[in-house]
Amino acid sequence: MQLKSLLSFANMLPLIAVLSASTISQTVAASAQEDPPRPCDIFASTTPCIAAYSTTRALFRSYRGPLYEVTRRSDDTSINVGLLSDGYADATGQNDFCAHSTCEISKIYDQSPSHNDLTPAPPGGAMEGFGHLGFDFPAVADALPVTVHGHDVYGIAFSPGLGYRNDKAVGTAVNGQPEGVYMVTSATHLNPRCCFDFGNAETNDLDNNAGHMDALNIRCIETPCKPVAGLDMENGIYGDLAVPPDSPFSTVMGVNDGQHSYAIYQGNAESGGLTATGMIPLPKGGYLPMKQEGAIILGIGGDNSNHGRGYFFEGAMTKGMPSAMVLNAVQKNVVAAEYSGQVHR
Repeated sequence: MQLKSLLSFANMLPLIAVLSASTISQTVAASAQEDPPRPCDIFASTTPCIAAYSTTRALFRSYRGPLYEVTRRSDDTSINVGLLSDGYADATGQNDFCAHSTCEISKIYDQSPSHNDLTPAPPGGAMEGFGHLGFDFPAVADALPVTVHGHDVYGIAFSPGLGYRNDKAVGTAVNGQPEGVYMVTSATHLNPRCCFDFGNAETNDLDNNAGHMDALNIRCIETPCKPVAGLDMENGIYGDLAVPPDSPFSTVMGVNDGQHSYAIYQGNAESGGLTATGMIPLPKGGYLPMKQEGAIILGIGGDNSNHGRGYFFEGAMTKGMPSAMVLNAVQKNVVAAEYSGQVHR
């Protein structure tokens, strides 16, 4: 009987091995399905993110830190808003903390290893803010409720006088280096004024003339609003690409080789792919090559021109100029995040 049992067990070993391999394969596949790559994982292979911001989700699969900080007006205390286990914002703590007061977004954390966090912008050559010492106001934390992948979260609603900045950012493009930038925004809540920007700007908060900025911009160019996305390169916004009006969630992207050419991309953040300008020669008159300084701005122009309006949900800047193939993969990732909700003007 013992010999027969041993022989039976030996005969079953190949089947056990197959079942084990199948189970492992299914587990790995399930894990990959539960924990898919995020935009900065897609960029990483060729043009890594050197700045990544979102109040809605992690932009790196491995990121486990806070997304943003909220400060309560009633007692000037702060908490960080972090992530749920699936990488989307955990807004419950914010809701509880801010239940009996107004909260503002006092810091937006950079998810990249560069730690280029954003805080309310200081006064600049164009404008002083209305906050303490002339700083811009931070955004109200619960002004833009939306849903992402089934989770109730918050975007950032910018109105004139609001803006964020980091004048000491590290790793950003300078002096004609190539770069890319994308953001998930909206074709609503825009105006024609300067400047709802996200990207590279001057480090001294002044207008330092042509080529010293390389920031993504979205604005209205007609009344009623005809939204366009372009690159604010200082003393000019170039490459305007039409964005469908009234789109509640829009993806806009810009790439620049810093020496010869640039391109603009746009798409519906809820479905479909991207449209693009194709590569365009950099304008003459100080833009050849670019002269970026490497500060990071959000919601304002390089000299703190803070009259623009817009919505921001996520965005990143890259080291190097991403290819169209990579940008289209990022767009697919954005669509898969399932942005939804009633976004008002």
